[in-house]
Amino acid sequence: MKSITVKGQKRESVGKKATKAVRDAGFVPCVIYGGKQPVHFSADERAFKNLVYTPNAHTVEVELEGGEKVACILQDIQFHPVSDKILHIDFYQLSGDKEVIMEVPVKVVGKSPGVMAGGVLRLNQRRLKVKALPKDLPDFVEADITPLQMGNKLYVTKIATNNFKLMHPDNTVVCQVRISRAAMKAAQEAAKAEKGAAKKK
Repeated sequence: MKSITVKGQKRESVGKKATKAVRDAGFVPCVIYGGKQPVHFSADERAFKNLVYTPNAHTVEVELEGGEKVACILQDIQFHPVSDKILHIDFYQLSGDKEVIMEVPVKVVGKSPGVMAGGVLRLNQRRLKVKALPKDLPDFVEADITPLQMGNKLYVTKIATNNFKLMHPDNTVVCQVRISRAAMKAAQEAAKAEKGAAKKK
């Protein structure tokens, strides 16, 4: 999985006043969990643009003063209800031998006979939760729609997994090929024509 580097400064004071001062200066208060001690830091709000406002999934390398680097993943983010400004971000520290859970995007591959026949592909799950060691985290999960005929669904159990697990119930529908109105109308007209031909006989 691709990684994004975020440069931050450690925060000694984490009270309300100090946090407000950090936000007023255009920085985002953050914390990294999962290590021996939580690491509180702040970073320029612009540093998170390629992490937060993207459909892609990334790991994060936080560079702190003194050369300290912490590999982590985004765990939770809080936005202001009106302005949508980032208020706070929680990260989870990565450890080479510890599995983590994160959401990654779904990438549709293949050609569906149902779509080529006029059906409409509906993506029910744009992102899926995966569990894996940090080195095995995928950039995306492939959903192969090649077997899907008109009206078929692709369940999470049919998704190929390589060194990771999908954290969803077996009956989760990833995508489906729905019958379009035009295809439905054509089928109805064909059925009527067949009935009419049968009556003439």
